[in-house]
Amino acid sequence: MIFEELYEFKRDLKKLLKKFRSLNDDLEVVKKVLKVEPKERPTFSFRIEGLGIEACVIKVRKIACKSLKGKGVNSGLRLIYAYFEQEGRIILVELYYKGDQETEDRSRILRNFGKKGGVEYGKDKKNCT
Repeated sequence: MIFEELYEFKRDLKKLLKKFRSLNDDLEVVKKVLKVEPKERPTFSFRIEGLGIEACVIKVRKIACKSLKGKGVNSGLRLIYAYFEQEGRIILVELYYKGDQETEDRSRILRNFGKKGGVEYGKDKKNCT
């Protein structure tokens, strides 16, 4: 599995590392999970519907953060990624803390994966199944 990061994701991570010092290690654990099972898995993760794009975009809700002791996987951290099964590729799109931001930035997703936006990856609709 190849992992890539959008520039905006790197900015998100840099900002959140000031608040959550263990975040790099926590993300490595999530990446190990995604290498084994990259598709959506309720309640851990689910596909973001209603975007009107073919790319498979998934939100991870259950991220354990060592910096938030006592919270376990209910840390409030959210990871958005695009999964391209045929290419064996995951692109990390967005990382946010639910206390700072209510929901994912859909305009970022559309800008990077929409038909008129950035590169259109994964034209096969079977990406998420």
